[in-house]
Amino acid sequence: MAEFRMPSLGADMEAGTLVEWRVRPGDTVKRGDIVALVETQKGIIEVELFESGTLQELLVKPGEKVPVGAVLALVRAEGEAVAPSVAAPAQPPAPPSATPPTPAPSVGAPPSARPETGVAPPAPSAHRPRASPAARSAAARLGVDLARVSGTGPGGAISLEDVERAARAEAPPAPPSAPPLPSPEARRAGMRQAIAAAMARSKREIPHYYLDTRIDLERARAWLREQNERLPVAERMLPLVLFLKAVALATRQFPELNGLWEGGAFRPSRAVHLGVVISLRQGGLMVPALHDVTEKPLGTLMRELSDLIQRARRGALRSSELADSTLTVTSLGEPGADRVLGVIFPPQVAIVGFGSVRELPWVVEGRCVPRPLVTASLSADHRVSDGHRGAAFLARVERLLQEPEKL
Repeated sequence: MAEFRMPSLGADMEAGTLVEWRVRPGDTVKRGDIVALVETQKGIIEVELFESGTLQELLVKPGEKVPVGAVLALVRAEGEAVAPSVAAPAQPPAPPSATPPTPAPSVGAPPSARPETGVAPPAPSAHRPRASPAARSAAARLGVDLARVSGTGPGGAISLEDVERAARAEAPPAPPSAPPLPSPEARRAGMRQAIAAAMARSKREIPHYYLDTRIDLERARAWLREQNERLPVAERMLPLVLFLKAVALATRQFPELNGLWEGGAFRPSRAVHLGVVISLRQGGLMVPALHDVTEKPLGTLMRELSDLIQRARRGALRSSELADSTLTVTSLGEPGADRVLGVIFPPQVAIVGFGSVRELPWVVEGRCVPRPLVTASLSADHRVSDGHRGAAFLARVERLLQEPEKL
């Protein structure tokens, strides 16, 4: 029996509130299915399943806030025996009745005939509660037993008000409603607190070092312009796609920058899942991942990037997109500042930044000419790499951007 637990959707997450289940016990589920919505300080996230099988039991109700790692549901693998319920243990069967069953009348017996049982039928009630016609009608409609109602009318007669009062008293309590979702203002405040907590932890625990270099984008810009002229407007590529692919490819020679620091040691990642810093319109940041960046052509990355930005801004990200990043890239775009020195997102060990592209003087073959320049920066963890390797990494990114047709 596999346990489906509350995932960690970022270094700053300690707990989440279950908003909605998308599945029911008995449903067949497979890895990657969206099974629940979870509210975090950064918004509502679609939570994916990491096991295939049959959903055995849901252990958390919508509206409940549970810590990271808490068991949310049980998933039964294919062929596995059904386990008893965890939330509500099965009741033992009721003992057999001591009274023997009443034999059915013979087929040929007249309708009025009764079998001989030796027990006299109960006598009709000698007392019929006094009640007004309106009270009797309401009692039948509301399912109220008049014999259990105390009358307040003349001579103890049961009135309509008595019946309605008894119906209210017997009604089951309404199920508790889920707590309302936080207001946009409260959500923004919570996001800022989450960002502050993650960045404070990063600066407290990670020994950062910083490097930056300027890169000439003349060839990259010309190649990109040529490619975009052949594409529909909706499919045209941004310079950010070139930056992402160059960073991902550069990690092949510098694997110490792509991975996680966990359990007191660095764990490199074979796949390159780049976290992309996305600024939300209402304020705050999200850092979802683009998966397997080295394996995808630029056009595919552009489509996936556009989709990721749109879903981040409308609050429709998946849990894997917030938990899988192995290296982060932040870009200021236009307009922005000349450079950005990022703060590493734990448990990652590096973040690469790109400032705004500026038209600036640049020396080419002994002549000073205007060129589009971007400042690329690296913030890295000194426990895993050092400045010499970091500088070589940025030089590799620069060389890759000089040959955009090979990205």
